[in-house]
Amino acid sequence: MNQKEFIQIINPFKSKLFRIAKRMLVSVEEAEDATQEVLFKLWKNNETLEKLNNIEAFATTMIKNQCLDVLSSKRAGLSTLTHTNYEDNSLSINKIIENNDHLYWINKIIDELPMQQKLIVQLRDIEEQEFADIAKIADMNETAVRVALSRARKTIKEKMQNIQNYGN
Repeated sequence: MNQKEFIQIINPFKSKLFRIAKRMLVSVEEAEDATQEVLFKLWKNNETLEKLNNIEAFATTMIKNQCLDVLSSKRAGLSTLTHTNYEDNSLSINKIIENNDHLYWINKIIDELPMQQKLIVQLRDIEEQEFADIAKIADMNETAVRVALSRARKTIKEKMQNIQNYGN
């Protein structure tokens, strides 16, 4: 596989790898480094990539493992995800502020989840992965993924209700 073919294969999911790394790691810089490391490893082994059924799932597993390695070696904390792609010009300024506030709190709550739940929420609710793919990436069975996702969503919902009730 030449460089052009490699880029064509990797480009569709490269930013997804970065978003997963950003969710798992402390800083943008560490996420960029982890993503670059995974891309380098993929390029280094590009001849074996053609034999894989799902390169994206393989790369997603690699980024998860790379991030876990970084976390274990540095004992890093949690990261923050900022959605910059949310924009609706038809909303009033108050509604925009309210939506941004909700988004802030949801991201903060997700960041406080256990690492496994955080990864599953990222992959399912943000990256829209299938349960079978998530199960492979997280090295769990599909039922365990569904249970972990359900618990994570319940935690997010309860904490958001507490935040909203606090303001009333």
